[in-house]
Amino acid sequence: MRAMTLSALLPQALALATASLSLSLVGCAPTKPLATAPYVDLDRFMGDWYVQGHIPASSEKTAHNAVESYARDGETRILTSYVFRKGAFDGKVKTMEPTGFVSNEQTNATWGMRFLWPFKAEYLVGYVDNAYSETIIARSKRDYVWIMTRDPEISNERYSALVERVRAMEYDVTELRRVPQRWPDPEHPVAAAGGDLARYTREQ
Repeated sequence: MRAMTLSALLPQALALATASLSLSLVGCAPTKPLATAPYVDLDRFMGDWYVQGHIPASSEKTAHNAVESYARDGETRILTSYVFRKGAFDGKVKTMEPTGFVSNEQTNATWGMRFLWPFKAEYLVGYVDNAYSETIIARSKRDYVWIMTRDPEISNERYSALVERVRAMEYDVTELRRVPQRWPDPEHPVAAAGGDLARYTREQ
């Protein structure tokens, strides 16, 4: 495990605090319910997902080669890593390591995502296909959304079909940003993680 000084940890802590507050405290008005996937098989859902499009939080507005990864840590606790390059395909790698908590065990589709204790941001699996090859993570505030696939790169047609699913969730899809994905990227942590980026980043 890498040793880190307090001065090195402070910027990361501030970034996590900003992400947590932006996800959990933006807006206080009542929001319309958002339907989730009927059921999520957590074991099949685990592993690496490539972020193809999003309405981004401030920390990820210039993300390239963004990958989100999940690993179970008990029945309802999910280790999560979000890794991307900032600003360009050769940009600095940024890693965020929140923890997810499944709050609806009947569907496994409603989580709280904790970037900084004690805050948990709403995190809804709004859609996952039968093959567990694509998913949409949404929020009932319709403020942020993430379109993700198992494939590193997808066609314009497939992306457009996923955008239509986001539109059906009553998002303003004009706010979507397509995340630039270009692979292979040998220096990206996902290249060495063997499909388990969520655990790999914690071991470095």
